[in-house]
Amino acid sequence: MANKGNKKRRQFSLEEKMKVVGAVDSGKRKGDVAKEFGITPSTLSTFLKDRTKFEEKVREASVGPQRKRMRSALYDDIDKAVFAWFQEIHAKNILVTGSVIRKKALNLANMLGYDNFQASVGWLNRFRDRHGIALKAVCREDSDRLMNGLGIDKINEWHAGEIIKLIADYSPDDIFNADETGVFFQLLPQHTLAAKGDHCRGGKKAKQRLTALFCCNASGTEKMRPLIVGRSASPHCLKNIHSLPCDYRANQWAWMTRDLFNEWLMQVDARMKRAERRILLLIDNCSAHNMLPHLERIQVGYLPSNCTAVLQPLNLGIIHTMKVLYQSHLLKQILLKLNSSEDQEEVDIKQAIDMIAAAWWSVKPSTVVKCWQKAGIIPMEFAECDTESAASEPDIAIEKLWHTVAIATCVPNEVNFQDFVTADDDLIISQDTDIIQDMVASENTSEAGSEDEGEVSLPEQPKVTITEAISSVQKLRQFLSTCVDIPDAIFGQLNGIDEYLMKRVTQTLIDSKIADFLQTK
Repeated sequence: MANKGNKKRRQFSLEEKMKVVGAVDSGKRKGDVAKEFGITPSTLSTFLKDRTKFEEKVREASVGPQRKRMRSALYDDIDKAVFAWFQEIHAKNILVTGSVIRKKALNLANMLGYDNFQASVGWLNRFRDRHGIALKAVCREDSDRLMNGLGIDKINEWHAGEIIKLIADYSPDDIFNADETGVFFQLLPQHTLAAKGDHCRGGKKAKQRLTALFCCNASGTEKMRPLIVGRSASPHCLKNIHSLPCDYRANQWAWMTRDLFNEWLMQVDARMKRAERRILLLIDNCSAHNMLPHLERIQVGYLPSNCTAVLQPLNLGIIHTMKVLYQSHLLKQILLKLNSSEDQEEVDIKQAIDMIAAAWWSVKPSTVVKCWQKAGIIPMEFAECDTESAASEPDIAIEKLWHTVAIATCVPNEVNFQDFVTADDDLIISQDTDIIQDMVASENTSEAGSEDEGEVSLPEQPKVTITEAISSVQKLRQFLSTCVDIPDAIFGQLNGIDEYLMKRVTQTLIDSKIADFLQTK
């Protein structure tokens, strides 16, 4: 006698269930529908009872139409984040492989705080089944092209065709490149090895990092004000800080996001509109640079994918030079503290912003032009100045300073100055934060109670009166008078500061006299 328990239970996909429900909705008798689809009346009743659930799943597209079970994923928020990313990529007709999806899942899992998540082949197969995704096979040639870059032929093609069309209507003064970089702003020389290669996706190290956006033109005549992104800071930390040498924004990742980049773009566009000027802006296609707003005065040109290391001027030495100069400021501060026998205090965000700005404005036009030439975007004969040694100039001058500090702080012999400068080159500067922003709300709530535990923020600045500022300039002038071989430019800069302060004092006195006069009327 056959065992009835061995009878295989039929599984219905979501698509089949919706067809059954649709047949009843068309006016057919329930008994006829049950016979047509070969199901029992009780099964039909279950389908009708769960119809709202089926419709919701179809509407949200969280379950593929061929999916037979509606069981949620173990890591449901990771699943939703990866699927949201996949829908964006799919809408742009970008080909992705299974390995790409698994890597993206790991990145998003790290951002959501899951350290134990494994993006295994089994997870990928379940993810595909849940969402009805069919991954087409990609041949080895296509895979290499996708993962390892577009190749020299594609770069030559871009130089010969697309870039010529892009720059045809613009002078080098009006062709700009913008790019971001990460900065471990509290990095000390003796900690270089520990930081080297750290991607810093979150946690405590996120409080020790910044992301900086830089933008400059091809002629080297214009560098835009940097945008610095730090970790979230409390409003009171900005008290008495009315003017910074950089624009400063904050979020919990200290990364560039679409909203921040678009805000910056709109500000640049407004500035160009006031100046009645049109510019070409070359950028890469990172996640923060897609879905751009409407721009009136900026034409955006995207650099080819996976080729920015050889085509993006800022990546070809400009940002490196800025970092060399920044680290030189940091080394000088360390050396001063060593000579004064004071404990080494960590650099705060305000100091870091000042040093990043100083380093950026100190990058020479010749360095900028050389890097644009290296990218092949402007001709080699464009610059009249000698640019051959421009990018390496600061490195040579600062090496001596590095050796002095390295000996004093017991830096391991295997660490050199270039290791120190490039220690934060692997920092993540942007991610799909818009996809997961709502999913980390609970994490933000739990972190709120420990805001004082190592939170990096802009310190409250003591208010300095204009009288104290003028006195400081006079003291500086007295100090310089005791030195020898002071460049004339230094005194010129000091005179400029003095003139600015005296104008402020004069204007304040005039305003107060006018106010006194009006009060007597």
